[in-house]
Amino acid sequence: MITSVQVSRVRALQGGSFHMHDTSVQYSFTPIEIRMPPDVRSHRFQTPDGILLHCLHWKPRLEQNADARTPIILLHGGGANAHWWDHLAGRIASQRQVYALDFRGHGDSDHPENRFVGAFNGDLEAMVAWLGREDVILIGHSLGAAVALDHASRFAATRGIVLVDLARGGTPGGGRRARLALSLRRTYRTRDEAIERFRFLPEASHPDEKIRLYIAERSVQLEPDGRFGYKFDPKWFGLPSRPRPNLEQVRCPCLLVRGGESTLLSNEAATEFLTRLASGRLIEIPGAGHHVLIDQPDRLLVALEDFIDDVEVAEQESN
Repeated sequence: MITSVQVSRVRALQGGSFHMHDTSVQYSFTPIEIRMPPDVRSHRFQTPDGILLHCLHWKPRLEQNADARTPIILLHGGGANAHWWDHLAGRIASQRQVYALDFRGHGDSDHPENRFVGAFNGDLEAMVAWLGREDVILIGHSLGAAVALDHASRFAATRGIVLVDLARGGTPGGGRRARLALSLRRTYRTRDEAIERFRFLPEASHPDEKIRLYIAERSVQLEPDGRFGYKFDPKWFGLPSRPRPNLEQVRCPCLLVRGGESTLLSNEAATEFLTRLASGRLIEIPGAGHHVLIDQPDRLLVALEDFIDDVEVAEQESN
């Protein structure tokens, strides 16, 4: 079934070869299926400090020369894991390699006792080194967006970045409350109870119950005491944030995606953020809060595919 949606493009700043008009554009899409294809691979690799990281790998289905195309790396938010991208990654991977990383202390990566500011940034660097190529497109949500932005400011080979609801100028105290909630370790007597009690933080605006259940089932782990908790180490959220990067050093195209109902990224902060980039655009997706990939995955997918195609076209024109 083909369904139509509108993605509101509320602001566009021309930079480099990228430009957009302030308008609403009509798109068609095939509704997303929530399933893990059998050919998705699971990999582990080691960081320079000896941490084993886990990632998922979707191989392209349509093109024989897809290995030559720019790979995509998906970066989850705090307290999340690589499976939060499952319902989107398969579609993105139709013509290119797609990887979703579990940061240390999250998902199926190691959960080390040594915690330090900048560790997640190092995890991404280790993954890029493991891939053997620096020309990547990074798509990050929340914490993952901050890591992607920092990486692009330090590695000029980055082809493009998508920042999904990067926290900037939100409701006073909103980010602190979310970090405080994530820092509390909750456990439950049974796996079923842990799945039932699983919630997105901050609360998703319009969560699809099928997506919530799918992610919950892949986010629960057995704790040493025999109870069931979630696959992230809450002690990471007691660390201070890494200093923000110099935006003037981000030279690649950037797409900033804001949930229209987000309490962590204000429209004013998003607009100001773009003025400091060499090549940036903003898309606001209505009906979505902070968790755009949960609230409005179809609309987000349209925006991602549009941006990725533009990055690749611009790269071809420059060669």
